[in-house]
Amino acid sequence: MSSMETVAIVLLVVAALWVAARVFQTRSQPVISTQQRLSPAQYQAEFGRPKAPHLLVDVRTSGEFREGHIPGAVNIDLQRIAQRLDEIPRDKPVVLYCRSGSRSATAANLLARAGYEQVYDLGGIIAWRAQGLPVR
Repeated sequence: MSSMETVAIVLLVVAALWVAARVFQTRSQPVISTQQRLSPAQYQAEFGRPKAPHLLVDVRTSGEFREGHIPGAVNIDLQRIAQRLDEIPRDKPVVLYCRSGSRSATAANLLARAGYEQVYDLGGIIAWRAQGLPVR
């Protein structure tokens, strides 16, 4: 066997191991299903009524939060959410949002992996504002 063939075989084995690792990693991490994503209208219908029990969490930075947030939201920055899980109840729905939806999806997956069962991703405040909904 030539050295070129040996290199080719080693590269194929490494590539196969890398693909297998990625598949395993993807399967082992829970992903928030599409049923747990909420549009602003769905949020209003489900949680907009008075005293609907839930926690609305803005996962943006405190500076972004001060610039405007959905009324009733608490601010827990995505960078600190893992250290502040004790502030997030497990016995009622948790609704997360950010600016565009990326950080809230990350936070939703983090909470799901931490064992939270009622996690909803509202997406971003951009969509909320686009529908003319209130911001404080």
